[in-house]
Amino acid sequence: MRGMLDRSEQELILVVDDAVDARQRLGALLVDRYQVRLVGNEEALQAARARPQPDLILLNWQDDYALCRELKSGPQTRYIPLILVTARSDAADEQLGFDLGAADYITKPVSPPIVLARVRAQLQLKAATDYLRDKSEYLELEVKRRTRDIQRLQDVTIEAMASVAVMRDNPRSRRLARIERYMIGLATALARQQPALSELLSEERIAQLGKSAMLHVIDRLTLPDRILLSHGEPDESDLHLLSEGVIAGCDALERAERKLGSITDFLSDAKDIVYGQHERWDGKGYPQGLFGEQIPLSARLMALVGHFEELTCQHAYLPAVSPEQAVTQICAASGTRFDPLVVLAFVEAAPEFLHIAKTLADDAAVVGVELQRLEDSLGESIEMTLPPAP
Repeated sequence: MRGMLDRSEQELILVVDDAVDARQRLGALLVDRYQVRLVGNEEALQAARARPQPDLILLNWQDDYALCRELKSGPQTRYIPLILVTARSDAADEQLGFDLGAADYITKPVSPPIVLARVRAQLQLKAATDYLRDKSEYLELEVKRRTRDIQRLQDVTIEAMASVAVMRDNPRSRRLARIERYMIGLATALARQQPALSELLSEERIAQLGKSAMLHVIDRLTLPDRILLSHGEPDESDLHLLSEGVIAGCDALERAERKLGSITDFLSDAKDIVYGQHERWDGKGYPQGLFGEQIPLSARLMALVGHFEELTCQHAYLPAVSPEQAVTQICAASGTRFDPLVVLAFVEAAPEFLHIAKTLADDAAVVGVELQRLEDSLGESIEMTLPPAP
C-alpha cells in the first residue's frame, strides 16, 4: 500500500469485473479524474498486490465471498477501501457486503454522479487514514529510536562508572566482562527453571542486570588496600569499614541517578546489587543482616556470581580454586550463604560459567598488579607503625 510520501498526484483505481464491457464502462467514468486499471476477477489479487498498489478497488460482486475476504484480510491489501458494485440490493445482501469488509455499496444500474461521489469520499477518507497511519508509524519509530538512544546512554553511563570503580580494583582485569556474562547466564537459567519469574526476568531485564552487575565493585572505592587484598575473615573494625563502603557506593549511585534527571530508576538494580550483594540467605551477612527473600533478587544473584568470581579469578595473595571446585563449594552453601533456587539455576548454568572462566581468564600481568599493590599496602602499614624518629 502506498504511503503519503509515495502517492502520485492522481489516485489509482482498480476496477474488477469479469465482463469486459462492464469494467470498461465503469472505467470510462473514472479515467478523466484518476488512473484506472481494469482486470478480471482472477487477476484481482495479483493486481491489488502489484506496485504501485491501488488506492481504491471497485469490485463487481455476485458471489465472490472468498475474493472479498482475501482482499480485506491480506496484510498487503487490507487497508485498500473496497466498494462493491452489484445488482443485489436487498438489506441482507448489503449487510453481507459490509460484513465482508466493504467500505461502500453501489447498486446497478450505476449512476455516474453517485459513482464519482462515492469514489471521491472513500479516497478522501483513505488519504486521511493513511496520513494518521503514517504519522503513527513515524511516531512509533521515533519512540523506538529514542528508547535505543536512552538505552545506549544508560549503558555508557554504567560502563563509565564501572570502569572508574574497577580502576580501584584492578584495571588490567577482565573481571567486568566475566561478571556481566555470569549474571546473564545465571538469570537466564533461573527464568527458565522458575516460570513464575519469567515476567520479572524478561530478556530486556536480564540484559540490564548484566550491565548493572558491572557496578558491584563501586563499594570498593572507599576501602583501603589492606582490606581489599586481605584473604582472611574481617574483624569487627574491618566489617564496619566494609559496611560503610557499601553505603558510600549506594549513595554515589543515587547521586548519579538524580543528576541524570529524566532517566529515573535505571540504576535501581545496581543499587540493590551494591547494597545487598554481601547479605546471606541465612541472615549472617552485612550491612543489614537481611535473610531469605528480604534480599532483592538481583543481589541474591550477584552474591553467587561474585563468590564464584572471587574463588576462580587469579590473586597474588591466594591460590585460585578450580572452576569445578568452585561449583562444589557453592552447591554446599545452598540454603546458608545462597538462595537455594539460585543455586539450582547455577547448577544448570555451570557449564557456561566454566567456559566463561576459561575464555576470559586474566593473564600474568593482572597478578603482577595485585602483587605490587600488596607490597605497597604492606609498606604503608609498616611505615604507619614505625615509632617517630628520636
